[in-house]
Amino acid sequence: MMTLAGNAFGGSPGVFVYQKKITLDDLFPAFANSWPLAEVYKTDILSTMDAQNSGKLNRLLAEMGDTRLVSSRWLRAHDYSNSLVARYVGSGWLVSPARGVYMRAGGRLQWDGVVRSLQVGEGMPLHVGGRFALALQGHEHYLRLGDAGTITLYGPVPPPGWVGKLSMEQRFEYQGKGPFDLPAVSFTAEVSETALSKVGLALHSAAPGVDALVCSTPERAMLELCDGVSDAAGVYETDALMQAMTTLRPQRVALLLRHCGSIKAKRLFLALADRHRHAWLAHVPLDGVDLGGGKRALVPGGRLHPTYQITLPGDLDEHLA
Repeated sequence: MMTLAGNAFGGSPGVFVYQKKITLDDLFPAFANSWPLAEVYKTDILSTMDAQNSGKLNRLLAEMGDTRLVSSRWLRAHDYSNSLVARYVGSGWLVSPARGVYMRAGGRLQWDGVVRSLQVGEGMPLHVGGRFALALQGHEHYLRLGDAGTITLYGPVPPPGWVGKLSMEQRFEYQGKGPFDLPAVSFTAEVSETALSKVGLALHSAAPGVDALVCSTPERAMLELCDGVSDAAGVYETDALMQAMTTLRPQRVALLLRHCGSIKAKRLFLALADRHRHAWLAHVPLDGVDLGGGKRALVPGGRLHPTYQITLPGDLDEHLA
C-alpha cells in the first residue's frame, strides 16, 4: 500500500491510498485533474531515471573495458536486472558470446580476459598452472605440438559452463585442485605478492600493459605437470622442460614438496632434476618430504632411477632438442 499526501505538489489537501503496486503511468493520470503540473513532474522524474540508468551503464562499460566478461550472476549481484541487461543488449551496448555471460560490444574475446574475469570478477580461486603456466613464462618451445594453445586451470572448483562454450582459438582445460594441500587464496584485485608466494603462485602479465593474472611459479607448475604424467611422451616433455629449470628456488621447491600429496609427482620431479644435475637441488632440504616406499613403475620397461626409485624411459637423451 502506498499513501501520498494531496498537497505534495501544492494542490488541495487530501490523501490517496493505493492497494496495489503502481507505475508512473498509473500515478500521474490520477493527479492530472488536481495538479496541472503533473506532466512536468512526470517528465522530471523520468529524466532522472534515465540519467540514473545511463550512469549505471557507463559504470558497467568502464568496469568491463575491452576484454572483461561478466556473468548473469555478477550482474544480478551488482543490481543489474535481467530486463535492464536485455535493454543493454537490444540497444547494442552489450553482446553475449555464450549463454549466461556478457561483454562490451566491440570488445575483444581473449583468453587472458576470460581468466581475469574468473579470478577477479567472479572471485574464483582458479589459477593458470602446469603446462600453460610454463608456456606463459617463456618455455612454450619445449611443449608438445598443440599443447601451447590449451590453457590449464587449477583450483578447488571448476570454471562455469560458459567458459567451454566461448568461440576462441584457445581452449580451457580444468585440471582439478592439483596435488597440493595448500590453502586457497582469494584472487581479489588487492591480493598481495607475498600471500601468493607462500603457496607457489605469482602475478604475471600475458603482455605489456595487460592486467596481471595469477599463475603458478615455475616450481609449482613443474610439480603440477609431473602429477599429470602418465606415459613416456609425458616424461619426454617434462624432461625437456626440467632441463631448462636452472634457476628454481630451493626453499620454494622444499615447501611445495612438503605440501604435495602425489608420490609420483615428487619422485619424477626429483629424478629429472637429479638427471640434469641442477645446482639448486643440493640445497633443497628433503626432511619432512614423504616420498613413499617401494618402486614406482611410471613406464613399462624403463630404467629405474637409483635414488628416487621411479622408472624413466631409457631413451630420454634421444628426445632432448
